[in-house]
Amino acid sequence: MQVSVETTSQIERRVTVQVPAAEVDQAVTDRLKDTARNVRLNGFRPGKVPMAVVKQRYGRDVRNEVVGEMMRQHYVRAITEQSLNPAGYPALEPIVNESGKDLEFVATLEIYPEIELASIEGTEIERPVASVEEADVDQMIETLRKQNASWEPVERAAAEGDQVKIDFTGYLGDEPFEGGQAEGHELVLGSNSFIPGFEEQLEGVKAGDETEIKVTFPEDYQAEHLAGQEATFKVKVHQVNAQQLPEIDDEFIAQFGVEAGDLEKFRAEVRKNMEREVKQAIDNRVKQQALEALKDANDIVVPASLIEQETDALKRQAAQQFGLGEDFDVSQLPNELFADQAKSRVQIGLLLAEVIKVHELDASDDEIKAKVEELAQQYQQPEQVIEYYLKDEQMKNQVKSAVLEEKAVDKLLEQAQVKDVDMSYEQALKAAQQQDGEAAAEADEQAATDD
Repeated sequence: MQVSVETTSQIERRVTVQVPAAEVDQAVTDRLKDTARNVRLNGFRPGKVPMAVVKQRYGRDVRNEVVGEMMRQHYVRAITEQSLNPAGYPALEPIVNESGKDLEFVATLEIYPEIELASIEGTEIERPVASVEEADVDQMIETLRKQNASWEPVERAAAEGDQVKIDFTGYLGDEPFEGGQAEGHELVLGSNSFIPGFEEQLEGVKAGDETEIKVTFPEDYQAEHLAGQEATFKVKVHQVNAQQLPEIDDEFIAQFGVEAGDLEKFRAEVRKNMEREVKQAIDNRVKQQALEALKDANDIVVPASLIEQETDALKRQAAQQFGLGEDFDVSQLPNELFADQAKSRVQIGLLLAEVIKVHELDASDDEIKAKVEELAQQYQQPEQVIEYYLKDEQMKNQVKSAVLEEKAVDKLLEQAQVKDVDMSYEQALKAAQQQDGEAAAEADEQAATDD
């Protein structure tokens, strides 16, 4: 076997491989003999079909099959000999494929980029410092009550926070527009789930009222034919409902897996969950800042094949989140919706792997177990979760990756200037949410720039 490697870009290689004709032709002959023993043709006894007939009828398909196998086998040998580290699958193309001639084929592949890590030294990273106060616990319990509230009909006029059951039809001028009708729709006033100005104009209505509401659709409204348009909605009110919050009694407390009547234990459980939530939010905010700094300092070339794989993974994740079913063909989802996020994730993944390699980081069994125990605390039966994770090698590997990522981020933080900022519980959560929103906006802006 002869191999030559051509560098066609920073991460693309064109590998030309020659396989001796004798090796290929012998493999084809052997495969034809196997075929002859099993082929059945009218006029011949099983296994007695002349080789010339077998070759005439099956020769081309057999050769293509054998050549395909040999290209894959010799490709693996070639990249091993040349110490190439492929990212994704190659494109294999036969150049010379004739009996009696050396088989020559070309493998075009991408390799993992060689990375020389640049430091993020001098980068300022903001780390929120927050604690859960009694008032925060009170507010969270009120939120839990609202989430478990019921709606009861009232005879009075509707106010903010009430739910109204309505029929409505939207008009542009005198003509109703598509998608502007509904019957029996339940709308909570003040939820901001409708066009700006719509909900406010329903405050004061009573059951049985009929009214008209005039609004202007936002200029950036998703339906282009409605964006910026003035519209009139004819509305009929069937019912006004007031929210009825549940009492903090035995039944309410029992819903959260706490022994009935133990209010202090319930508050302690709520606090523990809030502390876990705010810690995760703070850790994630710090991590994202560190990873963005790492990405900004290391503008590496990302293999397209890895971006494609990550794009497919994001598509499957989105299909699962939206309940599209296991049979849904994710190829129907446009690549451009996921490509920029996929590229960013691959880039960060490659850089993190290099941080782990450079600092020779590893995760011990005790560290993996400790992380599993931490993750399990958010479940009602943590012992079962711990047992499940530790018995499943794939789950253990996922946890190991998480531990290594945390260690890599810690190494990055040693290079950066970490500034502690005092925040309330709510401020810390909002800061993390704001960062996620800014990251999404930045991705959208980058996509628009690329276009």
